[in-house]
Amino acid sequence: MVNKLSHLNSDGEVEMVDVSQKQTTLRHVIASGKIILSPDSLKQVQQGNNPKGDVIATAKIAGIMAAKQTSQLIPLCHPLPLSKIGININPDEKLPGYHIEASVKTKAETGVEMEALTAVSVTALTLYDMIKAIDKSMIITDIKLISKTGGKSDYQIKE
Repeated sequence: MVNKLSHLNSDGEVEMVDVSQKQTTLRHVIASGKIILSPDSLKQVQQGNNPKGDVIATAKIAGIMAAKQTSQLIPLCHPLPLSKIGININPDEKLPGYHIEASVKTKAETGVEMEALTAVSVTALTLYDMIKAIDKSMIITDIKLISKTGGKSDYQIKE
């Protein structure tokens, strides 16, 4: 059986999904991504020597704000009452760069995958913006859904 795209009606036209008949449940999603820097840039950011200020704190705030604005950025996303947004940015000298993780929770009729993915994306873009003065060769990569709970199906990435 092939699943159909949920944002297309029977005539193939774009529409917002009607979630009014779905059960309200606690939904929790984790998404992740990476930004790769030069080793020297990573070291400089870790030492706090960035001309634009606190890179990590600024990126975390941007990711949280982005999750809250997802329905205004992605045309068919439902506005959701987000109950928790967490952003973790962890340095990795082997990468070299940062691992980004966003955790988003809501109690609603639809999930928060897009909010978590948007949070990771904007966190990475903010890191890029904050660091570009010292490193223009950065790579944003591997943005993906890690896990989803709540609703009619759970999901866990298989690595």
